[in-house]
Formats: sequence, structure tokens, C-alpha cells
Amino acid sequence: MITFPKSLLDGYNAFSTNRLPAEQNRYRELSVKGQSPEVMVIGCCDSRVSPEVIFDVGPGELFVVRNIANLVPTYQPDENAHGVSAALEYAVTVLKVKHIVVLGHAQCGGIRAFVDKIEPLTPGDFIGKWMQMFIKPGEVVEQRDHETMAQFVERIEKAAVFRSLENLMTFPFVRKAVESGQMQLHGAYFGVAEGTLFVLDQASKQFRSARSVT
Repeated sequence: MITFPKSLLDGYNAFSTNRLPAEQNRYRELSVKGQSPEVMVIGCCDSRVSPEVIFDVGPGELFVVRNIANLVPTYQPDENAHGVSAALEYAVTVLKVKHIVVLGHAQCGGIRAFVDKIEPLTPGDFIGKWMQMFIKPGEVVEQRDHETMAQFVERIEKAAVFRSLENLMTFPFVRKAVESGQMQLHGAYFGVAEGTLFVLDQASKQFRSARSVT
């Protein structure tokens, strides 16, 4: 007996009835020609923050990799497996994306776990180890004087975007593409409750409302 989630089956039936007919030609084209998205999005696994929904895109328009707290590790060409690095390698060297967007968000569970210094959930402590790469050796991340917990968490959520953008440039193929003008890096931050999007102004290092960006 198949016990596939009914909600997903219902969703697929709605998709195949309503949306697929309008996009069938697009899917056929993608199946023959392959994908050629211009934008890669590095987002969080959080189910509330779907890049495809936020940016209202169709099939083949975004190359997306999602992980806890939308983090990018530093370049580590060792014998270990690196999922984010593999996705980056493919996006930059094969798909030749023109933009990489690091999409952070409010109420990030990974960031909150880091801030609260939670005990390991399992003996492997995979979340704890993953979040540790957010900080540099010897770096201390603490709540500032006169800073509320909400302000502290939001600051660290946005800092994770900055750190990921910084780490992206440790990849030689990313740096080469950026410095040659073939690709640009971007930061963004999504407010879950209001559905607001803020994009990083590289010059001022401030996040500004997407509605004010032309």
C-alpha cells in the first residue's frame, strides 16, 4: 500500500490540472535543451521561505540550493563531501549563472539555535557543527548592550548573509567570475510575517526595501 502524503498528491493533481497545461511547452523545452537559469539562490531550508514563491518564478528560472541558515562554507578542496560547494561549482562553471543571491530571513531556526547555544539534538550535533562555520576562529558573537534579543537575532540573521557572501569569494571560480564582471553577488533578507523583501545595498552595507530599488 502506498502511503505517499495525500497533501502532496492533492497538490500535484491541482498542478497538473491548472498550471501544467499553461507551462507544458516550457517543460518540454527544458527537457530537450536543459536548464539555463541566470540566477542561483542560496536559501534556508525553512519551509516558510521558498525562493520560487518569493520571486514568483516559473520552471527553469532559478538554480536553488537550500540549507540550514543559508550558509556558504569557505572553499575547502579536501576529500570530504561538500553539497553547497558542489552546487556552486556546477552553477558557476557549467550553468554560468550571472547572479548569486544569498537569501536570509527572519525567525531563522538555525540562527536562533546558534544564538541560544542549544544543546545537541543528537550525538552527531550536525546543526551545531554546521552553525559553527558561521564564525571565524576566535570570533565572539554576543548580544550588545542595550540590544534586545529580537534585535540581536535579526542582526545575526543578516550577518549570516554577509558571512556567506564573504565565503563565496574564497572559491577561486567564484572570485574569477566576479572580478571579470561575468557574475554578481547579492544579499537579500525576507521578513516572514509581513512578506517583505530587503536587498543589500553593497555600497552602504545596509538592507533596503525591495520596493525602493529601481
